[in-house]
Amino acid sequence: MNIPNLVTVGRIFLVPLVVWLIISGNMQLAVITFVIAGLSDALDGYLAKRFNWQTVLGAYLDPVADKALLVSIYVVLGIHGHLPVWLVIAVVSRDVIIIGAILLSWIVGRPVNVHPLYISKANTAGQIFLAALVMADLGFSLGLGMLTAIVVWVTGALTVLSAGAYLISWLRHMASYEADPAPVERSVFDKASVTPPARKEPVHGS
Repeated sequence: MNIPNLVTVGRIFLVPLVVWLIISGNMQLAVITFVIAGLSDALDGYLAKRFNWQTVLGAYLDPVADKALLVSIYVVLGIHGHLPVWLVIAVVSRDVIIIGAILLSWIVGRPVNVHPLYISKANTAGQIFLAALVMADLGFSLGLGMLTAIVVWVTGALTVLSAGAYLISWLRHMASYEADPAPVERSVFDKASVTPPARKEPVHGS
């Protein structure tokens, strides 16, 4: 457990705090806490790359922390009517579908190599911006209703496109596995042959 991983764990512990602040109506502190969480995300990434502290644990912890924070905020904002229900459903469904597809590929023995897509990065940036925008508007009365409405639709479109890109990539990955040929009995005098392994292509993901 190195310093970047400790920073990531600290960000996970900020999730219930942000949720509680939103529920209690303390949007100003919620925005500040959310910004701190975002800065911690940048910090652990910088430290891991700068000092070569990348670990397998960190590779799993970082996206878990990010998704836990964003999904929790979207659900709470949606419940309180600050975000449209259809967008919250799209955001949550996208992550559930991706996680389910990854787990299924592991269960059937066809694991995927997860790497972020450009559309995924754009989607994550849009979700973060929208969450911060809504909380800042509520906390500081900025009057950003029109801008918020536009960002909602842009984020919704990016969410759907990102989910579709992941699904297509995952289907290609699963289809790349060829069925194992039926075993053939050979004489000890037959020339030994080696059947090449099934082709496996990496799948890009979040």
